[in-house]
Amino acid sequence: MTQEQQVDPVAYRNGMARYAGHVQVVTTEHEGIRRGVTVTAACSVSDDPPSLLVCLNRSNPNNEIFLKSGCFALNSLAAGHQSLAGDFAGFGEVTGAERFSRAAWTSLSTGAPVLSDALVSFDCRITDIKPVSTHFVVFGEVVGLHFGPQSEALIYLDRTFRAL
Repeated sequence: MTQEQQVDPVAYRNGMARYAGHVQVVTTEHEGIRRGVTVTAACSVSDDPPSLLVCLNRSNPNNEIFLKSGCFALNSLAAGHQSLAGDFAGFGEVTGAERFSRAAWTSLSTGAPVLSDALVSFDCRITDIKPVSTHFVVFGEVVGLHFGPQSEALIYLDRTFRAL
């Protein structure tokens, strides 16, 4: 492949399917409306100050609420959360309100929904948003932590959920 040739998007997606990712639900609430999305594109940025980033699809207008709210919670899922991950990924015909009704939620400093039995939840205040290609890269300073029960993590690999 020459430097001018681009990687085919389908080939890229097939390659990324072999890239294991921890499954998480990123949530927010703004003016009484809750939104949650299943993601694997999230990672730590720094521990001083504690900060992380999450990538959200720009093509979904429902994700604009994250930009308006100024906050989000990143909820790390356990192996037992597979059906919840599917709901928040939009695998079924489950509405936003129904998604939240299928689990117990609380909140910390920002008011973003925090999954009560997540492995860990990071409550974040948005510090920056960068539009990059098809996604928003949303940076957040961690202002609160919630630890749930220890369990196996939910991983997504080869287009299927797995436990680790």
